[in-house]
Amino acid sequence: MTLRIRIALRDWDYMTPMILGDVSSSKLDIQVDRVGTLVSHLGKSPEHEAAEMSFSRYTQLRHDGDETVVGIPNFIMRGFRHRCVITTKNSGLTRLGDLAGKRIGVTGWRDSGNTWTRAALRREGVGVEDAMWYAGRLTEAHPIVDRLDGFGRPGLIEACPGERPMVELLREGELDAIFTPFMPEGYFEPDSPFRQLLPNFREDERRYFDEVGYVPGMHLIGVKAAIIAEHPWAVAELSSVIDQSQRVWAAKRRKYAETTPWMFEEILNCARDLPEGWDASGFAFNRPMIDDFAHELHVQGIMKRRMTPEELFAFDVDGQPIQSA
Repeated sequence: MTLRIRIALRDWDYMTPMILGDVSSSKLDIQVDRVGTLVSHLGKSPEHEAAEMSFSRYTQLRHDGDETVVGIPNFIMRGFRHRCVITTKNSGLTRLGDLAGKRIGVTGWRDSGNTWTRAALRREGVGVEDAMWYAGRLTEAHPIVDRLDGFGRPGLIEACPGERPMVELLREGELDAIFTPFMPEGYFEPDSPFRQLLPNFREDERRYFDEVGYVPGMHLIGVKAAIIAEHPWAVAELSSVIDQSQRVWAAKRRKYAETTPWMFEEILNCARDLPEGWDASGFAFNRPMIDDFAHELHVQGIMKRRMTPEELFAFDVDGQPIQSA
């Protein structure tokens, strides 16, 4: 008899082989619930046994002593963040260091991606207290919600004036730049008034990788602790299927590259610029990245103390307990 695992995931294309059943498990009946917004608290969700989780919010659970969710060091979402800083086409800003003293909008203060973007900014000498920050909705279509999440500091970190959309504030010069993982509608059109702040963000990201040795992880896989307590083998099984889905997708991506005219070149460049296995799962491989992220959460004032990687992850992707350092 197989164990049913209902897992909430975003529409990552590399999960398609798992969703279609091209890869599967003889032990797990994996049912994927495709979501646009991540589950707010997996431990309290009656619908799911596992889910894609924000690295930042998972760390908050561990920091607060909430052990209802077990995180697996399988980072389902990774990405460089230099490309996620946008400004206007007529802006004179071209370096992250140019943002010192400027007004910066963010889509959510403690979001994992924005934490990594501020980490990149810190490497260029611009810390949290070296700019003025505004948290808000990107466009009119986005909901008005609390994006400060308790981290507001009057005169330093505030909500956008009147909850106005950040793209309007950027266009009108009320903001100098915006941190956003998803570009606003019309951004990719030739007449868009916006651009990436860094003219050659790919080179900046390559240099960043050379310096830190990893592609930052934003989301990981979480499983309810009660499931792991009863079925400890499920950790390794679930992680293995997810990894296999990514491998099958990567092979097919290389074969069927003509989805856009220059995707073939992009696949070649990625293979040349990054070492094989750059996206590998597992605690040992990802420990430096995990440690740096915990450090950033502490330095940026999101966590009161710096968590160790061993505090954050109790099990490795093979299901074995991780020993404290």
